[in-house]
Amino acid sequence: MNSGIHFHFSLPLDGFDLEAEAEIPGRGVTALFGRSGSGKTSLLRCIAGLERPSTAYLRFNGRLWHDSESGLFVPPQQRGIGYVFQEGVLFPHLRVRENLMFGFKRTPREMQVESLQRVMDLLGLNDLLNRAPSQLSGGEKQRVAIGRALLNNPRLLLMDEPLASLDRGHKKEIIPYLECLHRSTNIPIIYVTHDPEELVRVADHLVLIEAGRLTAQGALNEMMARVDLPISRDYDAGAIISARILEHDQDFHLTLVGFDGGELTISAIDLPVGSDIRIRIHARDVSLALEPPGPTSILNILPARVMKMQAHGRGRMVIRLDIGGVPVLARITRKSQHRLGLEPGSKVYAQIKGVALLA
Repeated sequence: MNSGIHFHFSLPLDGFDLEAEAEIPGRGVTALFGRSGSGKTSLLRCIAGLERPSTAYLRFNGRLWHDSESGLFVPPQQRGIGYVFQEGVLFPHLRVRENLMFGFKRTPREMQVESLQRVMDLLGLNDLLNRAPSQLSGGEKQRVAIGRALLNNPRLLLMDEPLASLDRGHKKEIIPYLECLHRSTNIPIIYVTHDPEELVRVADHLVLIEAGRLTAQGALNEMMARVDLPISRDYDAGAIISARILEHDQDFHLTLVGFDGGELTISAIDLPVGSDIRIRIHARDVSLALEPPGPTSILNILPARVMKMQAHGRGRMVIRLDIGGVPVLARITRKSQHRLGLEPGSKVYAQIKGVALLA
């Protein structure tokens, strides 16, 4: 059976038409990223079957759900889709346990992939079971809404900006649960967001949308290191790297991690040696030199090669580097680029001033 999600939708919207065609992975987390009003939610509703565009084609992991040419349309309730909205929409007259069980107890036992206890453990819901929705914080409501969607045993989980209505504190509370969900479930997820921080914490694959058009897509680590995309102009732009913990330095509270491009010394991580992690290197934290620097407070200096350059804004440059086959971004001034004589192919030393742990 063919894997992957292949879709093509044409739908008139206010101000522009949604004209979206793509084939995305049928596993992991695909983030649909774009500004508010770019058509993200409309595309999600087309996938869910809540919109019926005049032109539509949707095949999910070998199952044809919508084909306007032949007249085929599988109703939303028959697609096996879990949908999490921007605000945790719960049944107000039911307590948390009853909200969670609403879909679960209607699912035949042979189709129950997720157990109630596993979902409660995954999302930290054990202490909330006897509460009414009115007694929950915004973050708690969203965790219950996600749990209820999982217990419906969906083939596909759609999440429409699930953190958009939360303040910064509640976002920090729920993001670790989303990371855990990302690592712990085999259900493919399409995650809509316009927040770069959410994007890098939960996604494997990235699709960019602008005014109803899909402008680019690809693996998250590759997309985040492309200098030709608007996302590389953000202040928080940076590369996402998969790494593994090699050893801990207890004396100096540091951890050595290895990746395809070499080794990095970072702040101590409370995980065992051998653990796989994801790290983020912000473009603003990478400076460049033509020669190995002398004594310096910077712990991480790696040889690199300039691959691409793009002018961004007044007097600024974003440089894509190759470090042992791993793409990394550096943001420098145009004057620095001119003074160093940098061009594609130049050999440099990347001085990495900071590394952030993602998961």
